[in-house]
Amino acid sequence: MWFKNLYLYRLPKNWASDPVQLLAQLEEQLAKLTLQGCNATDPRSIGWVPPCEGGTLVHSVNQQWLLALGVEEKLLPASIVKRFASDKAKAIEEAEGRRIGRKEMREIQEEMTIELLPRAFIRSRSTLAWIDPSNGWLVIDSPSPAKAEEFLEHLHKSVENVPAKVLKVIQSPSAAMTSWVASGEAPVGFTLDQDLELRSAEKATVRYVKHTLEGEEIRQHIADGKVVTRLAMTWNDRISFVLDDNLQVKRLAFLDILKEQADSQAENQDERFDIDFTLMSGEVAQLLEDLLTALGGEPVAAL
Repeated sequence: MWFKNLYLYRLPKNWASDPVQLLAQLEEQLAKLTLQGCNATDPRSIGWVPPCEGGTLVHSVNQQWLLALGVEEKLLPASIVKRFASDKAKAIEEAEGRRIGRKEMREIQEEMTIELLPRAFIRSRSTLAWIDPSNGWLVIDSPSPAKAEEFLEHLHKSVENVPAKVLKVIQSPSAAMTSWVASGEAPVGFTLDQDLELRSAEKATVRYVKHTLEGEEIRQHIADGKVVTRLAMTWNDRISFVLDDNLQVKRLAFLDILKEQADSQAENQDERFDIDFTLMSGEVAQLLEDLLTALGGEPVAAL
């Protein structure tokens, strides 16, 4: 359950003035929209599931909360529907001696979709999110903005008054990263790694993978007006990641010693899950605080 891609949202610091009561309310409201599973003709189902098998909908450890949004989707490729619809249309044409028009063909495709859905395979997935109620963080672990928005949309639908806002910082990530690369100096607590993307105003893009960032070639790109849009970094020799110009933290990789620490302390799977979550949330919380400092902090209006 170690997070890999972070979409960052802010909650007001006073949002959880009574964490115990808020946790109970959150559990109660999520329980109204749990994942029910796909019925025979449902192409998709969405709802809350326990993050830890057999556990509660909000997994709480040391006043850190973990949520999971489950999704079931029927796998019914359009090409399969089209093939069955085409076969049925051909049979109608041969039996009745007439051509099938576009409108009727669409209706046949809709009929075939309903007929085939009960036989379609079901794919399940889940999206995790961590809430730090004391420090005002909502962090969604998602490989894409669409899935992060899906989680946030369902959270707003399920829970009253969740004042989550996209994280804002004083210095734009692109300007900060460009400055770090141009000077060859990372902010305190960070080192610059060897993956980099630069982009011009005309959208011309240059990417470097496992390439030293100290060459004159990269500084010339910056002098020509390109800015850094993605940069690989390491924080305190503990977590490596890629920061992009939208303030998304991707490709998180935790130092092996952290996971070995979890292995050595856990006596069973439930303990391992809790230790993993505790270590992950603690490390990421410190990383985010240092990253905010490196980017000039948050605007006063956002606090």
